[in-house]
Amino acid sequence: MPPLEPAPTLGLFEACWHYLVLGVVQGLTEFLPISSTAHLKVVPVVLGWGDPGVAVTAVIQLGSIVAVIAFFRRDLIEVFRGMAQALRQGDWQTPPARLGVAVALGTLPIVVAGLAVKLFVPDFDHSPLRSLHSIGAVSIGMAILLGLAEQLGRRRRVLGDVQVRDGLLVGLAQALALVPGVSRSGGTLTAALFDGWRRADAARFSFLLGIPSITLAGSPCWWASSRRRWCPGWRSPGCCASCKATAPGGLSATASCLACPYSCLPAGLAPPPAESLACPGPTPPP
Repeated sequence: MPPLEPAPTLGLFEACWHYLVLGVVQGLTEFLPISSTAHLKVVPVVLGWGDPGVAVTAVIQLGSIVAVIAFFRRDLIEVFRGMAQALRQGDWQTPPARLGVAVALGTLPIVVAGLAVKLFVPDFDHSPLRSLHSIGAVSIGMAILLGLAEQLGRRRRVLGDVQVRDGLLVGLAQALALVPGVSRSGGTLTAALFDGWRRADAARFSFLLGIPSITLAGSPCWWASSRRRWCPGWRSPGCCASCKATAPGGLSATASCLACPYSCLPAGLAPPPAESLACPGPTPPP
């Protein structure tokens, strides 16, 4: 299969429309056990827009993280309080403290793997793993594994039973999400279900585990693109993709664009793009 052409330079209206569509795709797929990264690659290619690239995918997922943090804010507050209490009293056996440690340790595998990809696979945008054939095959394989986990899992464990090993085990599954087609939520759900978790608790832990990893992947790319005042994937004069993409679900894309001082310079006034499209963060999970 010949390599896909990068997305063309866009005008302001076209860029806002494209990223609005991608934001909706991200919002619909992030909360299902299907790969949002794969859909963010396949949908624009099918529509003839080209491949937006890894950096754009990383940034656009920040919108989903805003929604996840808002929904799980009480859980996060409880975890932070539990860890603060554990630091003061030295008791790390309370459920909130164990959950915080599990999330922290579970984030390490994808951070290490993402940095390894960034260092040793500099042209990951054009890797065979990002081809449509590879994405299709991997998606089918992950669907089969998730189906088996649904049938074979014992579904006895709850979130309050979480241990350090659970964070590492599910975190290793999360690291596989660097491969397009492997859903981050689907992979972590599959691992948790195989390990005997109840479905609702597995989903809750999956989303909590995704908050630091997706934030770490997208934030450096957003910061770099904002500093340069151009888009790291689809280079649109006068329109920074990261600002529109970070609107949760993409539904507030245009308003976010207008509100950001870096987003909507008059056409032709944006500085020329930097020589390298690489962003400083790890490769995004789906």
